[in-house]
Amino acid sequence: MGKVVERVGAVAVGGTRSREPRLRADASRNRERIVAAAREALVEQGADIPLDEVARRAGVGNATLYRNFADRRELVRTVTLSVLYRTAERAEAVLAEEADVFDALCRFVHDAAEERVGALCTLLTGAFDDGDPELDAARDHLAAAVDALVDRARSSGRLRPDVGVGDLMVALSQLSRPLPGTGRCELDQFLHRHLQLFLDGLRAPARSVLTGSPATLEDLQKKS
Repeated sequence: MGKVVERVGAVAVGGTRSREPRLRADASRNRERIVAAAREALVEQGADIPLDEVARRAGVGNATLYRNFADRRELVRTVTLSVLYRTAERAEAVLAEEADVFDALCRFVHDAAEERVGALCTLLTGAFDDGDPELDAARDHLAAAVDALVDRARSSGRLRPDVGVGDLMVALSQLSRPLPGTGRCELDQFLHRHLQLFLDGLRAPARSVLTGSPATLEDLQKKS
């Protein structure tokens, strides 16, 4: 039925240019809806999300999803890139806008959770092969942005000195994912409360000694 409707629409256009921008805008919105729906599903279910479920959440047909993404891997990769870049932009924005660097760090953590940074677990656990230049660049962009934020907070004396970017990102990713058997709504009730508890544990002076050394994003990428 979807193909019939699309064909009728094409005939109705009759080759005129006036409808082309609208058609492109509709296609762009569909793609954005698919990526947003997949981002939510990745947080809840991991990289094995059923594509039928993603299409249902996005409010599009399966044919529309497959016109935009050839397979699950391509969709997961696109979502991961989106989250990486958007999260990096959040880190850069708070550092530029907040006078207090620890307040900037706190704002970043809460903002990153709203970006569904938990979807990054697909990357941090090695869901993709090494050597993808675009993923490498996006990950490096995020690492540099969060590194700058963490370094400034540490230099201010308000962030405990034994915490690294990797520590921050893995905790944030895990805290922004629902517990097994629960859904997004259950997590949303407590997400920012639990993030604030985590942030309080980052404040200097530290009340305990951490084992091991501060983690980097590179540490999280190492294969056993």
